Amino acid sequence: MEGGGGGSDLEREEEDDSVSEVLRDRFRLSTISIAEVQAKRNGMEISEPIVACIADLAFKYTEQLAKDLELFAQHAGRKSVNMEDVILSAHRNEHLATSLRSFGNDLKAKEPQSERKRKKTSRKEDKAIANVVHIPDN
Repeated sequence: MEGGGGGSDLEREEEDDSVSEVLRDRFRLSTISIAEVQAKRNGMEISEPIVACIADLAFKYTEQLAKDLELFAQHAGRKSVNMEDVILSAHRNEHLATSLRSFGNDLKAKEPQSERKRKKTSRKEDKAIANVVHIPDN
């Protein structure tokens, strides 16, 4: 039995795949550009296969990081990833975790006072709200 709902699901899946491909390609191009600039800055040459490998590895790492962050948020009973999730993802790299904590504290310090005192919440909720990272759906 063929229904109209099945076609829309297929179309939505194809659109999601298309968006994913565009994002992957943009990410890959950005990574290649960064690798080439860094090589040039350091007076080095880097072959195309190596640059492509770096771009693919960076994309796969980022995909896994996104999945981990989503799982951390779900485990905490939240629908949004916050700064604590990002810091937790770096637990094996103490230097990175320290840098992320510092960055998070800087962001919190720059937050407008009116935004921080919107309503009375528990300290735990306050901490979670202040550390939420919003990623636009461009």
